[in-house]
Amino acid sequence: MKLSEKIIQVLKKQGDTSVSELTSQLEVSKQFIHTVLLKLIEEKKITKFGRSPKTIYRLAEPLDSDNYSDKIVLTSSEKAYLDHSFMLISEAGEIFKGQEALTIWCKQRKLPLEKSYHEFLITKKKYEKYYDELGLINSLEKLKSTQGIGKLALNDVYYVDFYAIERFGKTRIGTLLHFAKQGQSKSLMKIIVDEIRPRLEAFIKKNSFDAIAFVPPTIRRELQIMKYLETHLKINLPIVKIEKISGLIPVPQKSLSKLEERINNAKNTFAVKFSSQYKNLLLIDDALGSGTTLNEIAAKIKQKKIAGRVTGFAIVGSLKGFDVISDM
Repeated sequence: MKLSEKIIQVLKKQGDTSVSELTSQLEVSKQFIHTVLLKLIEEKKITKFGRSPKTIYRLAEPLDSDNYSDKIVLTSSEKAYLDHSFMLISEAGEIFKGQEALTIWCKQRKLPLEKSYHEFLITKKKYEKYYDELGLINSLEKLKSTQGIGKLALNDVYYVDFYAIERFGKTRIGTLLHFAKQGQSKSLMKIIVDEIRPRLEAFIKKNSFDAIAFVPPTIRRELQIMKYLETHLKINLPIVKIEKISGLIPVPQKSLSKLEERINNAKNTFAVKFSSQYKNLLLIDDALGSGTTLNEIAAKIKQKKIAGRVTGFAIVGSLKGFDVISDM
């Protein structure tokens, strides 16, 4: 009997099983076990859960899409487009993309697959006009039209993609960012960095930035995505340090629903350290909701004469004027 068949038998008999248990019961090396497990995962016969050293394996349950009678035939280019545009992360932490993800999404909502696919394309088409030649979205006019935001300190502001679109919810990058932050997932953060780096590098080159700054996190987490971006984007520019200062009780921006509250929060809880003087600074955040955080930090940078021009840049943003991205 093949080792793969033996592993399947063990999992059928005892359920969740670790590599150490398989090694002991089947009397083969860990390296061999890992090789076979990887092949079984690729074949979708088993599923891996947890992170090292607390990792277990179990038999894969049929996907929501497996017994779904509604089918659709796509060309290779259509599949590639959907793979890059549609993502779903299950309640168990499994990542699905493209046609498989859309099929699961439709079954969960009892919606027809083909009709939903064409509606998704139509919806995505509506948003194409907002992207520039670098694949970025300029949000300065949105910020200018937001009543109550006050004087604009930002000279410009861009983001990579919308956080969500109507009906279909979070975009692919919106999904990645949401679960990267909530799950403190290095693997998802790496995908985000790989996704945004080419556009960010082209943007920096086009605008001749001579310094960069990263908005510090407001919620305490063991793994902070903003720190990850700072260390893994590896942008070869001087970094202007920004500090998050709070009282006894830290109040995150996302917990505030009024624009005035968010402006006061950003104005009173961020501090910019004295630095050299620069002409053109790029200020990076993970999400652009109301824009108050980036704008108030830009004002502090200019007040200290650290930079004459400040451009904001975020991974995701919203189409509306004042909008609160509150579920991250």
